[in-house]
Amino acid sequence: MQNNALIFGQNEYTLEIEKNIASNYNDIHVFKLNGDDEFSFDLSDDWDHLKEVVNIDECIAFCILEDMAENIFLTLSLRDTFKDLIIVALAADKESADKLTLAGASRVIPTTLTTANVIVEMLEKPIVTEVLHGILYEKSDLKISQIEVGDNDCFEGKYPSDIQWSREHGIIVISIVHEDMSTEFVYSSKAQHHVIKKGDIFVVVGYEKDIKEFEKLIGSECG
Repeated sequence: MQNNALIFGQNEYTLEIEKNIASNYNDIHVFKLNGDDEFSFDLSDDWDHLKEVVNIDECIAFCILEDMAENIFLTLSLRDTFKDLIIVALAADKESADKLTLAGASRVIPTTLTTANVIVEMLEKPIVTEVLHGILYEKSDLKISQIEVGDNDCFEGKYPSDIQWSREHGIIVISIVHEDMSTEFVYSSKAQHHVIKKGDIFVVVGYEKDIKEFEKLIGSECG
């Protein structure tokens, strides 16, 4: 059983992930790259120090380095040393997600610029927090995707608040990216008063089959 969480990296995601998983683990340790205390690590292949700090058999690891090359190497190094460790890794794009999977990540979370901009607000919403919990766990089939509104009129004249996303489409919309690339968290008052139109991009969470059906309905998947 994973009673402890190890977060490798300190950036904009660290505190939010730490808060989000606090109720699920007895202890959460944040490790800083090239730090100078016991909760530090480097990108060597030597994890003897980690074995002295925690019982690795009771841990889940989160690899969240922003430099994807470093994050991939970190994942590879951890997997090479700890064959049974559950590793959740953040990926900047599909290419890095594929590489992280090959490197041994148990679960990969896509973090585009869009999701990065709304993650703080996202975690403050109980329903979205619950979904994110699902994504964080190894056995979950939930995914995050970006889908652009194409040439159809299924949402013509409608506002985000007019649509029961989960009930009608089996997905949850986190945010909307407009044609000028500005991003609005879907629960914000500004987004609720924005008429959905062609070119808008929905950042959605759901099961793959529901995302694919939603993609067929409104347009095409983005990256």
